[in-house]
Amino acid sequence: MRIAHFVVKEPMVIGHECAGIIEEVGDGVKHLAVGDRVALEPGISCWRCRHCKGGRYNLCDDMKFFATPPYHGSLADQIVHPGDLCFKLPDNVSLEEGAMCEPLSVGVHACRRADVGAEKSVLIMGAGPIGLVTMLSARAFGAPRIVIADVDDHRLSVAKSLGADAVVKVSGNTEDLAGEIERIQAAMGGDIDVSLDCAGFSKTMSTALEATRPGGRVCLVGMGHNEMTVPLTSAAIREVDVVGIFRYKDTWPLCLEFLRSGKIDVKPLITHRFGFSQGEVEEAFEVSARGRDAIKVMFNL
Repeated sequence: MRIAHFVVKEPMVIGHECAGIIEEVGDGVKHLAVGDRVALEPGISCWRCRHCKGGRYNLCDDMKFFATPPYHGSLADQIVHPGDLCFKLPDNVSLEEGAMCEPLSVGVHACRRADVGAEKSVLIMGAGPIGLVTMLSARAFGAPRIVIADVDDHRLSVAKSLGADAVVKVSGNTEDLAGEIERIQAAMGGDIDVSLDCAGFSKTMSTALEATRPGGRVCLVGMGHNEMTVPLTSAAIREVDVVGIFRYKDTWPLCLEFLRSGKIDVKPLITHRFGFSQGEVEEAFEVSARGRDAIKVMFNL
């Protein structure tokens, strides 16, 4: 019932990946109208602190974020949200794709922080939903070769079908680390310029740090472990830069452009769809909790 220092202490409405149709606008909203289809950026920052004024509003200490305690989320029939955090969908982008802008934003922000580009070969640790959208983002940013590693065969097959150049199955055992790094580097067929750890465990971060070339960069995306034991000194003497991300900033316009242009296709990630009755909601969460072939489970209200 927690992630990092955010702790659920009382009943809470969840949900932060969403899109919808505007039913009413305030007097000050000029760029949107009733009936517009919009994707919602779920964090409301203060716009007064040094982080907000400096453009890094995702680090705002007074952020009010959907489904982050103590604030309720968006899994509801209606919500009220600031107009400047509602982004009109292009005509060829569906509401479901609009909702996928939120996880896609994590991948886009990670690629920006890691400086992914046309001359950077990329390793991604973890082929869950965030690993997959990060892979799609890295390709859209121009990465010429992408290798993705995971413990699950099905997830790796999905990653391969979505365009990974190579996949490597790894274990959860730290004893296998050295051999797995060799296999990952062989799969890349050259230097690993950037590694993005989308799992966030001691072993995945250790793999990323050791596999990345001297002078490369590692970005921690996942939040699996709150504390880790990793070979930081080894990375430091090879001048491997380590950066992290927290959510995202200024990503919705680019995500919508990627979707509009077809540069990124998130539709294959939506594996299950449910309505909003009590029975369907319970079934949907059971499906999501079981994992297996479920990637993104979508509610259509």
